Amino acid sequence: MGARTGPGGRDRLRACGVDTRRTVSRAAGWTRGERAGWIEPGERRNRKETGRVSANTGASLADGTRAALGRTVFAPVWLTLGVVALLSLWGLSIPLWVQYVPFLASVLVVGLPHGAVDHLAAARLGGDRPSHPFAAVAALYLLVGSAYLVAWRLAPAASFALFVALTWFHWGQGDLYVLVALPERTHLRSSLGRGLCLLVRGGLPMIVPLLAFPDTYRAVARTVIELFDPGAVAALEPLFSIPARLALGGGLTALSVVALAVGYHGARNGHERDGNRRLDDRRGSGSHGRSDDGGDGETEADVRKRAWRLDAAETVLLWAYFLIVPPILAVGLYFCLWHSLRHVVRVIVLSDDERAAGSEDGTTPAAGAAKKGFVRFAREATPLTAGALVIFAGLYLLAPVTDVSGVLALYLVLLAVLTLPHIIVVSWMDLEQGVWKGRETTGA
Repeated sequence: MGARTGPGGRDRLRACGVDTRRTVSRAAGWTRGERAGWIEPGERRNRKETGRVSANTGASLADGTRAALGRTVFAPVWLTLGVVALLSLWGLSIPLWVQYVPFLASVLVVGLPHGAVDHLAAARLGGDRPSHPFAAVAALYLLVGSAYLVAWRLAPAASFALFVALTWFHWGQGDLYVLVALPERTHLRSSLGRGLCLLVRGGLPMIVPLLAFPDTYRAVARTVIELFDPGAVAALEPLFSIPARLALGGGLTALSVVALAVGYHGARNGHERDGNRRLDDRRGSGSHGRSDDGGDGETEADVRKRAWRLDAAETVLLWAYFLIVPPILAVGLYFCLWHSLRHVVRVIVLSDDERAAGSEDGTTPAAGAAKKGFVRFAREATPLTAGALVIFAGLYLLAPVTDVSGVLALYLVLLAVLTLPHIIVVSWMDLEQGVWKGRETTGA
């Protein structure tokens, strides 16, 4: 059952935070707006040229969804991480057992479950194409995850290093999606800018704690590796040396500066033809010349600049946060509240039911639809989250542990085994949603 065509159907969907652009006439390759006459036939091409995610991919969020997520999801997380950083800066001593709480809570709350609906995400993105997503995703997890588990048994030090690299990439791609999809016009207008964004955003939680808290980082690495081979941890010792840490810190600092510079260049130097065109000219009459992103008559360049400011502010926040907050607490909170929650949001906006969640008169707020989406996600993620806990029990039989640090180490191995196939699914989602379709120009 499709959404009603015409302004009435579009307005009802927008009221519940739904992006009508995601629904596509697959046979013709048109957006619903093009079919109904709201968008000029060349609009889809123009959006791609101005740095938008392709109109038929669903990666770009509707105005209502964008505003609701900013108020109810992203802003509270920014505030939480900022407060924790300030408390740590003021010298508040946080007991070690408290630092473990976010990681332990992530077993059931957002963290571990965030990848438990990969098969549903694949089905929703697959649309009308015939497929068996559950079987395909299950086979992927079984084969790739099992191979990685064998690697942990044979080469734990190399497997730990690979886990850090995989997490670096995956957490970077999670933030990249948000920075491309959340703003109405992204400042990341080239593949170069998006690649730099991925490297910086993924590197912050992986590298900055190593710079500021090398002893804790080493202790965690040792505890994980010693589950399989107590002598293998020596292979990673060079990474904790001062020269190595200075090189990593200097490299990440340089990448951060370059990434923000490239992003600023992309925000400032918009498309020559329509960089100063007002957004209400592009949205059509249904928007009444106003966006949830800003005031009346904003230009695309204005929105791109604000997107860059968001990117810069988040980058500075994460640098400070990981430099100040003890790493077990810092990474645990980030995993639950930042990375996992953003992926859950990404899955929720793919839901057909959430796209039809508006009331009959179009008054259902986006926040209400988002709440329903989170409830549905929890229900859908429960079965495979339980399955992951069964795997965790099996890992315990392979490497019994007796203290909380050992439990965390075993949990990290479980996350590693699940992360590799999860990355493959998310990378496919990125391709399907056009996350990497930046405009290839020197203008970034």
